[in-house]
Amino acid sequence: MTRIHNLGFPRIGARRELKFALEGYWKGERSRDELLQTGAELRQRHWQAQQGLDLIPVGDFSFYDQMLDMSFTLGNLPARVQGFAGDELDNYFRVARGRSAQAHAECCGGVAAGEMTKWFDTNYHYIVPEFTADTCFTLNPRRLLDQLSEARTAGIKAKPVIIGPVTYLSLGKVKDDSNPLALLEQLLPVYAELLEALAQQGVEWVQIDEPILVTDLSETQQAALEYSYATLRNSEVKLLLTSYFGQLQDNLPLVARLPVAGVHLDCINARNEVAELIERLPSDRVISLGVINGRNIWKSDLTALLDWLEPLAAQLGDRLWLAPSCSLLHVPVDLNSEDQLDADVRSWLAFAVQKLDELRVLGRALRSGRDSVTAELAENRQALESRRTSPRVHNPAVRDAVAALKPALGERRSPYAARAAVQAARLQLPAYPTTTIGSFPQTAEIRQARRQFKAGELSAVDYRKAMEAEIAHCVREQEALELDVLVHGEPERNDMVEYFGEQLEGYAFSRFGWVQSYGSRCVKPPILFGDISRPTPITVEWSRYAQSLTNKPMKGMLTGPVTILNWSFVRDDQPRADSCRQLALAMRGEVLDLEKAGISVIQIDEAALREGLPLRQSEWKDYLDWAVESFRITANGVADETQIHTHMCYSEFNDIMQAIANMDADVITIETSRSDMELLDAFDHFQYPNEIGPGVYDIHSPNIPDQAQMVELMRKAAERVPAERLWVNPDCGLKTRQWPEVTPALRNMVAAAQALRAAS
Repeated sequence: MTRIHNLGFPRIGARRELKFALEGYWKGERSRDELLQTGAELRQRHWQAQQGLDLIPVGDFSFYDQMLDMSFTLGNLPARVQGFAGDELDNYFRVARGRSAQAHAECCGGVAAGEMTKWFDTNYHYIVPEFTADTCFTLNPRRLLDQLSEARTAGIKAKPVIIGPVTYLSLGKVKDDSNPLALLEQLLPVYAELLEALAQQGVEWVQIDEPILVTDLSETQQAALEYSYATLRNSEVKLLLTSYFGQLQDNLPLVARLPVAGVHLDCINARNEVAELIERLPSDRVISLGVINGRNIWKSDLTALLDWLEPLAAQLGDRLWLAPSCSLLHVPVDLNSEDQLDADVRSWLAFAVQKLDELRVLGRALRSGRDSVTAELAENRQALESRRTSPRVHNPAVRDAVAALKPALGERRSPYAARAAVQAARLQLPAYPTTTIGSFPQTAEIRQARRQFKAGELSAVDYRKAMEAEIAHCVREQEALELDVLVHGEPERNDMVEYFGEQLEGYAFSRFGWVQSYGSRCVKPPILFGDISRPTPITVEWSRYAQSLTNKPMKGMLTGPVTILNWSFVRDDQPRADSCRQLALAMRGEVLDLEKAGISVIQIDEAALREGLPLRQSEWKDYLDWAVESFRITANGVADETQIHTHMCYSEFNDIMQAIANMDADVITIETSRSDMELLDAFDHFQYPNEIGPGVYDIHSPNIPDQAQMVELMRKAAERVPAERLWVNPDCGLKTRQWPEVTPALRNMVAAAQALRAAS
């Protein structure tokens, strides 16, 4: 009979229990035992939520990141974290964030945190493995074996989950001129040892994730995959080779001939490849179909899925497995928590728990016939029809406005060189101007005021006074630090996307729809269910008030259309490009209103531009064309005197620099500190035409950089970009940091800029 299984479950908890346990531990407010106990309780709870599946993943739980877990399992620790006091957990957090708990920070200090970048085309960040030609691997299976033992004790039918060797090496970075794939000879015996350890524990199936299979593979990577799985074929466990996030395309023949016991295919993206994969796979191989969308929150069409799956089940019999398309890490935990969500929209949704319910319905229908799930199918059809016919989803005026778009809407009035001259005359900034990316610490007082306001315990007038007091505090602090271009600090904003979505038509919001972005950082993506419009200005009054407090330029802070799109749960009933253009028109109105209010500098963040890039290079041009067009529609209605900034962070940008230049922002700020300015290598061959602020302060670590570090980073930048076009700024917004960290770090940053000016 058809088996049903899962690839991974959200680890943060329905109420973000893991987040609060981690942050309490890091601050010294919770003990190590309390943190470990929270992890154990979450694992038990999540396994119970998956009961009824034939196989349940084990090892998908992590205290920070699954790639970092794999590095520790393989004994691949950077040299800089070795030799410290403390145990493995301390070293784990040193790699993740630069230091462990507060007590260990006091006695052992901090180190450079591991580089962080996006996991394929998602908003999840992973810690990049580090290699040199001399890297050695040593098995440390304790984490996985301990979780396996817990699962067995709980009666769980466990399927351990690990990252495959070629994905692990391909997503890492070498710190010398070596080729990471050359390390396979040293790495594969450790994988074989791990699989043997799992076999000794009675494990039958191991899920081995190779999402690199949905990308353009080099001949070297293809050979590495063949060699790896030929080497591991004699393992006593059965390997389920798992790909997700895209199609196999030209890698499909390779996958079909690899000596594994089963293959998982993401059928949300690669349904058209199922027939060929079945034809090519040997007749004794399992084929797992990812039929429930693991990355979005809309209900599946169960009737349509059964129409497709029933013939496959008859053809494949026991060889057919069903699962979500990918790990459910990318969706919220449980829709049942949402007691305040709009009833219509709620009826259209499925979070992780509900997606597993959908999977169980499909499994029961295929095993016992559709009559066994008549009520479930009827309820599902009713919800889908309600969404399809809802007048709240479609707005003819918005669609007409998008249809009337003209290319001129995305053009600035003058080229950059002319704009730069009039902006310089207006702003009167020094060399190496300093600024921040937008947000300042979201203190306990800010969060409390927001909670009280939402609960009706604080009036709108009193809430506004509280936020204005926070803005005034931010302005005073920035002036005392002698920053050149100020920001209002964004105290009124819960999240850079959610805040805007709450004030746009076409969005809905959950209370507990959190997903993990990295470590303890969780985001609550808005739910884009309908056509988008902006009923009223969103940020203008806050920016106008902030500007009234200072004579220095005050940046208006907006999130761009591509990032709002990519960090939302988007509609699946129209092309993403159409939704993005709707967002662009809405945000264009906000830009023009800020300019009318006298704001001379406007930052339009596009942190997620690279993240949305298709995994296949052949598909890049279409995406970049409409993404850049959308940004330009948003930004380019202003006068030459208005300076437009954009910001991007924690992705690889070197291969899309031309598209970034095509955005034609006057200034771009970009993450570079964790990668030691490596992202600026692109400027060795690409003459970026406008101004750039390479981040010199890694805000995702509590470590405080000193002046000399930041001067050195800027000097590296000046080797690639003319000094007169360089800005000095942090990597990203400061909302997750504390004032005692932020103030000295920014003081050092300003001192670094002053030193650079004196030396120039």
